[in-house]
Amino acid sequence: MKKLVLAYSGGLDTSYCAKYLSQVEGFEVHAVSVNTGGFEKEEIASIGEKAVQLGATSYTSIDAVQTFYNKVVKYLIYGNVLKNNTYPLSVSAERIVQAIEIVNYAKKVGAQYIAHGSTGAGNDQVRFDMIFQTLAPEIEIITPIRDYKLSRQTEIDFLKENGVDLPWEKAKYSINKGLWGTSVGGEETLTSHAGLPSEAYPSQLTKNDPSDVKLTFEKGELIAVNGKKDSHVNNIEALEKLASAYAIGRDIHVGDTIIGIKGRVGFEAAAPLVIIKAHHLLEKHTLTKWQQHHKEQLGNWYGMLLHEGQYLDEVMRNIEVFLEDTQRNVNGDVFVTLHPYRFTLNGISSAHDLMSSSFASYGETNEGWTAEDAKGFIKITSNQGKIYNHVNS
Repeated sequence: MKKLVLAYSGGLDTSYCAKYLSQVEGFEVHAVSVNTGGFEKEEIASIGEKAVQLGATSYTSIDAVQTFYNKVVKYLIYGNVLKNNTYPLSVSAERIVQAIEIVNYAKKVGAQYIAHGSTGAGNDQVRFDMIFQTLAPEIEIITPIRDYKLSRQTEIDFLKENGVDLPWEKAKYSINKGLWGTSVGGEETLTSHAGLPSEAYPSQLTKNDPSDVKLTFEKGELIAVNGKKDSHVNNIEALEKLASAYAIGRDIHVGDTIIGIKGRVGFEAAAPLVIIKAHHLLEKHTLTKWQQHHKEQLGNWYGMLLHEGQYLDEVMRNIEVFLEDTQRNVNGDVFVTLHPYRFTLNGISSAHDLMSSSFASYGETNEGWTAEDAKGFIKITSNQGKIYNHVNS
């Protein structure tokens, strides 16, 4: 039989693929799901049972949460990456790691084919196909949903006709949860004017009294929450639990898709937004003006290229080296207060704080230069403007 690895989530599209490819096309289907955060053990077990019932020869769940952090998330933090100044790239970042893990698994088991359930109207088809083609050009990519332009009802009818009568009613809101945030889609995100109602978000407001949180960073990475040291992944999850109780991190992102159309997606990302903003504040105190200037540009490019599926381009490794090198002195505590639906950054404490300088206090005193030094500096700095105005007046 023709060995095929299917990127499997357990949803309608990939369930259709599992049944159709095994029963109609005669593939030996090996279903694989990649956990980049948000999956419980019971859920993974249920997904695996369903895959085998649908005709898969085997099911494998790959735990890639730590890999996701190491390969992608820490660089999104270093770069303070928010797509269109809004979105922490929750889903697009996950897809890259999932695609890499799936193609590596396919090569490991000697599969001649890889399949996924993406449609022809979204970003994921680009991300999956580009990773697959780059890492394994010899493996053929199979995409029934995209190729046959299948509707949801057509998929349901096929499954029912072949003895699979599971509840496929489309939920009012589609939820995709991961380590770096949760995407939320619904009828409101299909238009330009409507906001998502509160009940659409998975986390609801359960705390009203403000609470203070201390975030400790070492070389740009979150190493402790409220003085408790733990792994980077566990710290993100701990902060998510604290901040999501205040319904922090809700928003709607409007962006340009890889295929050229605009789209809207709701998201909930309490920990990512708090971490990025806290990290950025610490950098303002510990980095030079030009470090911050160039970091802002390269961080933006890193996020753009990641979103566009260009993760494997060597320029990404170049940018990662730059971003990591800038973090040597990004050490210290950031003091945050959590409120319902928002948070405030109160200040920082760091041995590398460039405000703690004996040279001067902004707007008040200076010890490192004289009044004559200042006047001479200002005169020379204004030369270019004076020359331009003299020539063109």
